[in-house]
Amino acid sequence: MPKFKIKHTTKYTYKTPVRDSANQIVLFPVNDEYQEVLRHDLKISGDPPVEVYKDYYGNEVGTFTHCEPHSELLIISKLQVVTTPRPLPLDDIFANEQWEVLDRIKHNIPYVDYLKQEHFEGLDELKATLTEGDIQEETPFDLAKRFTKYVFENFKYIPGITTVETTLDQIWKLRAGVCQDFAHILLVMLRLRHIPARYVSGYICPHKNGMRGEGATHAWAEAYIPNYGWLGFDPTNNCVANETHVRLAVGRNFPDCTPVKGVYKGGAEHKLEVRVTVSYGNEEEEKEKEPETIPVVISSGTFPVNSFQQHLEMMQQQQQQQ
Repeated sequence: MPKFKIKHTTKYTYKTPVRDSANQIVLFPVNDEYQEVLRHDLKISGDPPVEVYKDYYGNEVGTFTHCEPHSELLIISKLQVVTTPRPLPLDDIFANEQWEVLDRIKHNIPYVDYLKQEHFEGLDELKATLTEGDIQEETPFDLAKRFTKYVFENFKYIPGITTVETTLDQIWKLRAGVCQDFAHILLVMLRLRHIPARYVSGYICPHKNGMRGEGATHAWAEAYIPNYGWLGFDPTNNCVANETHVRLAVGRNFPDCTPVKGVYKGGAEHKLEVRVTVSYGNEEEEKEKEPETIPVVISSGTFPVNSFQQHLEMMQQQQQQQ
């Protein structure tokens, strides 16, 4: 049973002092039979009291307000957690029986919430890719693994090409992104086949094994498997999410699980830096790496277009002119 130490630092720097910063944090790790939280410490600038409640999806959510004028907001979450490998589903019932179970529960809470499909322009094109093979002969577990592999093989992992504002249409056109984007595409695919699927936020802790998503927050999808329950699938790394994945929260999509979000009074221009370090329980905490810096948000809410996206747009314009 691996033991991990995780430090998650979120830093907002404001161009001019701001005040009345009201924030929501979803940084409280899941504590269950497969993930035991040994310790969790939270430090916030100004030491405001944090009120914690459980949301509709069962996540612990904290809220706080920093009223005094400030040019920086620092949120540091430190946790120690032990994970336990979970057994994988056994195909001890026929595939058609499992699909019948999914059909019976599709209008029941909470599954109905995780079957709602987000429409985007590429939906029909994506549907066409799902017609390969005799899906009804596959179990939901096997199909989820196949879809996970499809996303892994058909989308390029390119940090910085997308932001939290990037839409499904943009992800589909780019065929590239990061773990959040991969998870959203997998959610669409699973829901198209009437498998309840939910977004998961957390961390990946392989400790320098070369897996994508190290040193940052991570995201994947969970599918509901009949006669088993919820099981995570990580399309960024083409694997089942197990003892190397530490869970924070679940929801329909990223907005339901956003680690930190809030509002404040003051100038709109600011910078967000996020830093995550992971070490095994018997090791010293790794030296902190350079933080992942989110571009300054302009008052209009737009983000700078990166060079790779500019290249793709230029190529598309050239093709249209030919």
